Amino acid sequence: MENILEIKGLTKYFGDKKALADVSFNVEKGSICGLLGPNGAGKTTLLRIINSIMVRDAGEVLVGGLPATMETTGKLGYMPEERGLYDKMTVENQILYFGQLKGGRKKRLREVMNEYLELFNLTDDRKRKIKELSKGNQQKVQIISTLVHEPDIVILDEPFSGFDPINGALLQELIARLHEQGTTIILSSHNMPAIEEMCSDIALINHGELLVKDSIENIKEANKDNSIILTTTSPLQIPALIDGGAVTDIEATKPLNWRKGYAYRLFKAEGKSNMDVLDAVAFQSDVVHFEEALPSLTDIFLKYTTLQQQKASEPQSENNR
Repeated sequence: MENILEIKGLTKYFGDKKALADVSFNVEKGSICGLLGPNGAGKTTLLRIINSIMVRDAGEVLVGGLPATMETTGKLGYMPEERGLYDKMTVENQILYFGQLKGGRKKRLREVMNEYLELFNLTDDRKRKIKELSKGNQQKVQIISTLVHEPDIVILDEPFSGFDPINGALLQELIARLHEQGTTIILSSHNMPAIEEMCSDIALINHGELLVKDSIENIKEANKDNSIILTTTSPLQIPALIDGGAVTDIEATKPLNWRKGYAYRLFKAEGKSNMDVLDAVAFQSDVVHFEEALPSLTDIFLKYTTLQQQKASEPQSENNR
C-alpha cells in the first residue's frame, strides 16, 4: 500500500522538556488510523506539526511524498480538540471562510457545504451566528469546516466530544462514507470503542514516544493471553476438566451480552488447540458461546503505558548512564 503520510524522526522541545522523541511511523493511503495516548502524551503537538501550525526541532513530515509546508495544508483537513470558530460569524460564512483558506473554490464549497448542512440537520441554521448554537451544533459546524474543501487526509482530534449517542453514530457513518471514498482519516480520541470499531491500525504515543504502530489485528494477536471465553448451559466440573489436560486454569466470569448460562475463562495448555478445549468442554455440557479472548484497546493501552512507566523507573546500568 502507498503511504500518504510519512513521519520520520520527529522531535520537538518546549524549553528543556522533550514533547516528541524521535517519532517515526507511516499512514497508508485510504486507511483509518487511530492516534492514542493519555493527556499530555504529545498527540496534539504531533498533529500541529503535521499541519504546519508548529515548527519541529528535528525530523521530517511528508504529505503525499512532499515535505509538509503551508502549500501541502490544502490536502489536509484538521479539526483540533479546542473549538476554533468565530462566534459572531454565521454558520455558512464560517464554513466558506475556512474552505477558501484551504484553497477551495467558492462554487464547489457551497455545493459540499449544503450536503453536509443537510446531513447534520443544520440547513435551517445556516444564517445563525455561531454563538447562538448549542455546543453539539458548534461541533457539527467545526466538522463541516474541516471537510468542506474535500481534503485527501482528514485529521479529527476528539471529534465525539459534545456529541450525544445519536450524533456520535451519525459521525461514525460519515467517517465510514469518507473511508469508502478513499479519504485517509486519522482519529485522535479517548473513545476506545469507537476507535476499535472504525480503525484499521493505531499509533500509541506516551511521554512523546511512539510505543507501538501496527494494525489492530496484529497488535491484538501479539498481546493475547491464550485464553478462551465460553458460556455453557450447565456448570463445568473444573477439576476433571483440568485433569483432562486441555486447559491449565479456569476462572468463572459473567456471561457476555446478557447470555444465559454459566460463563468461564479457560487458559489453554501448551500445544492444545481451540478444538481440543471445545471437545473437552462439550463432553460435560452444551456450549452456548465460545471464542478466543483478545485484549481490548483499553487493555493494550494500559499494558504499553504501564510497561513504559516501569522501564523508566528501572535504575540504569553503568553502560547506559
